[in-house]
Amino acid sequence: MISRLRPAALALIAGLLAGPVAAAPCSNTGAAYESWKPQMAQEAAAAGVGRQGIAALMGTSYSSRTIAADRNQKSFKYSLEKFMQVRGSDTIIRQGRSRKAKNPDFYAALEQRYGVPAGILLAIHGMETGFGNFMGDTNVVSAIATLAYDCRRSDFFTPHLLAALVLVDRGSISTASVGAKHGELGHTQFLPGNALAYGVDGNGDGRVDLTNLTDAMASTANFLAQKGWRPGLGYQPGEPNHAVIREWNAAGVYQQAIAIMGQQIDR
Repeated sequence: MISRLRPAALALIAGLLAGPVAAAPCSNTGAAYESWKPQMAQEAAAAGVGRQGIAALMGTSYSSRTIAADRNQKSFKYSLEKFMQVRGSDTIIRQGRSRKAKNPDFYAALEQRYGVPAGILLAIHGMETGFGNFMGDTNVVSAIATLAYDCRRSDFFTPHLLAALVLVDRGSISTASVGAKHGELGHTQFLPGNALAYGVDGNGDGRVDLTNLTDAMASTANFLAQKGWRPGLGYQPGEPNHAVIREWNAAGVYQQAIAIMGQQIDR
């Protein structure tokens, strides 16, 4: 059974993501990371993070690989043609069509529930993790903590760190969970704050697990629906739902690629 996020969870994430919450000082090097952790732990406890979440924070390590990835996101600067070539759009379209054909009822049920067509969900799935073939190799909590500590985007990542710690408290992730270099989770790479806010128990087992395909696809559809997806309307540039793709990823070249691939998959 596909179930929607409970209002209580929405209220919690709204509070966590309301704005900058941490007074712990940021830094542009890893030198002060260990002294930062107890300061951040105090802020997290004040925000309602429990004992397990605090222990997870204190067990993190500064992730130099995450910082290197954050400083080198050059693919978003490519032309659309180059971006689609580098990201393997032809393969995503081909495999997306195949996956839809093999499981049409699953994607039809998602579209009926959330209004989001299969092509968009499959394009995102293919773009983010190659349809689950590589969901990351970086410790999630350490990656998010490193980005919250780093001055470049501390205000943005601190709420996501708090959300990650709440997910640890709830047992949705653990201190061993791995994801992408920026701490994104699962088949479609949710940041922890979005996982907490929009995650859906798609298979009805009582747990939101974004490494499970059913949960991940339902959660992705739910995210887009909650962000304003209008069923049956277009999603190419200039059409009503293209703005919702921007909510998923802020890079224009990414948005255009998803729109093109989604349309090709659904043909």
